[in-house]
Amino acid sequence: MIGSKSLSAQEEQQTPVQGKTKPAGTTTYPVPPVGPEDQPDQSNHLVPDSTPLTGIQIPTLGTPGLNHSYWMPGIQWFGSIQSDGYNQQNQNSSWLMNNYFIGNVSLLKAWTGRSQLSLNYSAGGFLTTDSAQGNGYYQQLALTQSFNWNRWQLQLIDQFSYLPESSFGFGGGAGGLGTPGTGGPLVPVIPGMGNNYIPNQSIYAALGPRYSNASAVQLSYLISPRGSFTFSGSYGLLNFVEPGNVDSDMITGTAGYNYALNPHDTLGAFYKFSAFHYPGEPQALGDHSFNIAYGKKITGRVALQLYAGPDFTTSRLSVNGNSSSFGVNAGANLQYALQHGTFALGYSHGVTSGSGVFTGTNSDLINTSISHRLTRLWSGQFNFGYARNTSLSITSADSLTYNSYSVGGGINRPLGRNATFGLNYNINIPDYNTPGCTGATCPSNQKLQYITINFQWHTRPLVLE
Repeated sequence: MIGSKSLSAQEEQQTPVQGKTKPAGTTTYPVPPVGPEDQPDQSNHLVPDSTPLTGIQIPTLGTPGLNHSYWMPGIQWFGSIQSDGYNQQNQNSSWLMNNYFIGNVSLLKAWTGRSQLSLNYSAGGFLTTDSAQGNGYYQQLALTQSFNWNRWQLQLIDQFSYLPESSFGFGGGAGGLGTPGTGGPLVPVIPGMGNNYIPNQSIYAALGPRYSNASAVQLSYLISPRGSFTFSGSYGLLNFVEPGNVDSDMITGTAGYNYALNPHDTLGAFYKFSAFHYPGEPQALGDHSFNIAYGKKITGRVALQLYAGPDFTTSRLSVNGNSSSFGVNAGANLQYALQHGTFALGYSHGVTSGSGVFTGTNSDLINTSISHRLTRLWSGQFNFGYARNTSLSITSADSLTYNSYSVGGGINRPLGRNATFGLNYNINIPDYNTPGCTGATCPSNQKLQYITINFQWHTRPLVLE
């Protein structure tokens, strides 16, 4: 329930004014307890989501309104029993053991209601019995800094990761390893960037550790109580440590208009241009799309974004005399609050960088998850991911299609107010039955399974003056 107080169009619509930080809510410090039994319904304490419909971030159900800026350090152990990796020739050998030892930190800092910094960061190392891979380290960061001046809102956004394998299904989905920060309901809510703005990693044939980063600047201007313009520019890269993979970088710019029909429904239109480059490769791509969008937000209950439009792609080098192609750019993002859990769904279709295997692909990406409180303490979750990547006809003489699946689920419970325990199972399945795809980097139907135990602890929020 949202509460008895009705929201005006100005409060709920996606505008810079609505996006002002609310560092001081009506809740008395200390902040609400961590245990789910102590939080039967927090929707009345949520600040409405301010992400513009035509912006680069995925909408959320809202963010908690708190009295104080704070930070929380924490630690995490993640143990994973894993079947052989994709680059192992003998699929019948024994399972592997990975142990991750990680330090986490989450921070929320607000300044007089006009600017706010939100940060979730995790870093550590892992020990493995996989002699082919060896021990290594791990890092992930999500950060956003916002500034508000009357009709203007400026956002600086960054998502970084250094992972030993693909981020698609990494850590078992619900296991806590694939998301930076200390975990729990007090972690700052940082809306993720849409699939159009981050490097694609959904082909498991790209092997080895990799760096991925996506940075963006977004500016919104309110021209009326209902209308606003949104402009953004972003840069993303995907670089591999091991040779044999295709590094890539992408530059994306957007311009859009948002119009609030009522306090909950918004229409929009935006233009997006992306340029893809591949260091060491002569190929480059330019992609243009014109999109119509619709959004619906009811704080604490539903956050929906839909968009679709024509797409036009050109390549620097022509294949078979063809250097341009037409298609469709489309996407959907949904978060829905259930009575005792949440449901999330994300879908995108369009041109992506190539996932370390191609110089450009047409991609369909689906990610869905559902969580449900099973008892007073125990909760369960299920996650499913599917990716279909097809080589572009303007960059590849052969039409190759790579399908990737990630399925898993598990249970978790709090241990006191500052710790959580989780047990999960996840399986990643590549399906690369395509002509011309042979060898260790094309593991047709080879399954990679994980059984994981996750323990996470953090301090209580430490107030920042």
